[in-house]
Amino acid sequence: MKADIFLGIDMGSTGLKAVAFEAGTGATLAASGSAMPYRHLPGGGCELRADAIDAALMQALRGVAEQLGPRAAQLRALCCTGHGAGLYALDERGGLLAERAVASTDQRAAGRARRLAQQYGDALYQEVGCRPWAGQPSLVAAELFGAEGGGQQVIRRLLFAKDYLGFLLSGEIATDASDASTAGLLSLEAGTWSGLAFEAAGLAALMPGALPPIVPTGTVIGHLLPARAAACGLPAGLPIAMGAIDLLASLSAVGAVKSGHAVAVFGTWCVNAVVAPEHEPKPEVGAIVRYGPAASRLYLENSPSSMANVAWLARTLQFDDAAAAVDGAMSVPLGAEGLRFLPFINGGGVAAGAAAGFIGLKGHHGRAHMARAVIDGVAALHAWHLKRLAARGLGVPGRVAALGGGARDPRLVRLLADFMGHPVERCGDDETGARGAAGYAAMSQGACADEVLPVRCVAEAPDAATLQAHAAFYSEFEMLIGNMAPVFGQMAGRAP
Repeated sequence: MKADIFLGIDMGSTGLKAVAFEAGTGATLAASGSAMPYRHLPGGGCELRADAIDAALMQALRGVAEQLGPRAAQLRALCCTGHGAGLYALDERGGLLAERAVASTDQRAAGRARRLAQQYGDALYQEVGCRPWAGQPSLVAAELFGAEGGGQQVIRRLLFAKDYLGFLLSGEIATDASDASTAGLLSLEAGTWSGLAFEAAGLAALMPGALPPIVPTGTVIGHLLPARAAACGLPAGLPIAMGAIDLLASLSAVGAVKSGHAVAVFGTWCVNAVVAPEHEPKPEVGAIVRYGPAASRLYLENSPSSMANVAWLARTLQFDDAAAAVDGAMSVPLGAEGLRFLPFINGGGVAAGAAAGFIGLKGHHGRAHMARAVIDGVAALHAWHLKRLAARGLGVPGRVAALGGGARDPRLVRLLADFMGHPVERCGDDETGARGAAGYAAMSQGACADEVLPVRCVAEAPDAATLQAHAAFYSEFEMLIGNMAPVFGQMAGRAP
C-alpha cells in the first residue's frame, strides 16, 4: 500500500511553488513553480497582478498533478503558506482591489510609518510587538486608499498571501495568528485583532466586518473547489488546512519551534528569528509575534533586504544569475580590498531611513570586488541580527539554522558561521516553507508532522584559520552600521 501524500504551497516574495511530500519518508515526490512578475513602481511601489497570482498557482498545481500521475489519488490534504504583510485586500466582488496585491517590500507608506512611529511607536510595541513600518497591511491600505478621506471603505476583506491562495482554492476566508501578529495587527495579550493598530492607521472602521476570523494552524478551513480541481488535476474535495506565515512554517519544518534554534532566512528579506517563552518586560527586538500558544513568542530581528541585495547585484552588474554573482564574489578575499556595502537595497531594520550603498569604492575595485562587498554585507547583517537576539537571552546559545533560497549555497552559510564563530546548520531540503505547510496539512488529518515529514540538516563549520579575520571584519561592520545611523536619520528627515 502506497503512503499518503501531503501538499504544501509556498508563495514567497519572488515566486510560488507547490511541493508534494511522501508521508513517512518525507521525500519530495513532485515540485512545480515559477517566479512571480512583481512590478516595481515609482516612489518605491512593488505590486503583483491578481491574474499573475492565479496563473502561477494553477500552473504549479497542474505541474504537481502531472508529476504525481496516478499517485495524486493518495493526496490527503493541502496547505498554503506565504510571505507576510503587504496588502491582499478584496473588493465587493471578491477580487483583489484594483486587481493587484502589494508586496511587503513596498515603500510608499514609509513616510506615514515614520510619522506614526513618533506618535504611537512605544504604545504599539507594547500592544502588538512592533513599531510602524512601511510594509504593514494597515499602512499600505491607508496610503493607497486614502484613510483620511474614507477611501478605505472600498476594502471588503483584508487577507494575507497564504489566505488569498486558500480563498482562491476553497472560497473560504480565514487567517491565523502568526500572519496577523507578524503584520503588527494582533494584540499580544489577548490574541485578537488590535483596535489600537487599526485606530493608529486611521482604519478603525475596517474592524467590524473586513477582518477574517483567526483560526488555529493545522485545522481544516475548506475543501478544494470542483472547478479548481478539474482545472489542475487534483482530487475534488481535497481538505485545505490553515497554514502559517512562511517563517513559522520553515521553523516548524526543521524542528526549531521545539528546539529553540535560532534561524537565519536567506530570502528576499533578512529574517532572523527564534521561538522562546514569553518575556516580560518585553525585550527590545525587531518584533514580537504571538503565533498560537499563549505562553510562547516568536522573536524577530529583520531587515527588508537579504538576497534582494544579491538579486539587485546580479541584475545591475549583469551577472548571469545570483549564483554567478556569488562565484564572482568568492574570487576576491574577505573584505574586498577595503570595499564595504550597506546591504539595505529595500531599506533596513537597523535605523530609520537605512539605504544601500558602497563605502570605500576606489579605482582599483572591479565587478568582483563589488560582488564580494555585497555578499560580505548580507552575511554580516544576518549575524548582526542574530547576535542581537542572543544578547537578549533568546534561543539556545550557539544553535543557528540557515534557511531560504540563499542557504542552498554552502558558501553563504559558511560565511555566516565564520561571522558567528560557531557552526550553522544548513537544511538539505531548501523548500522548508512548503514542507512546513505540508506538515500543517498532515496535522489537519491527525498526523504528527515531525514524524510524517522528517527533514535532514547538515552543519557548516567556521574556518578556524580565519576566525580572527572574520571577527575583525564583523566588528568593523557593526561599527559602520552604528556610525551610519545618524546619516540615515538625516536622509529620512529630508525624504518626502
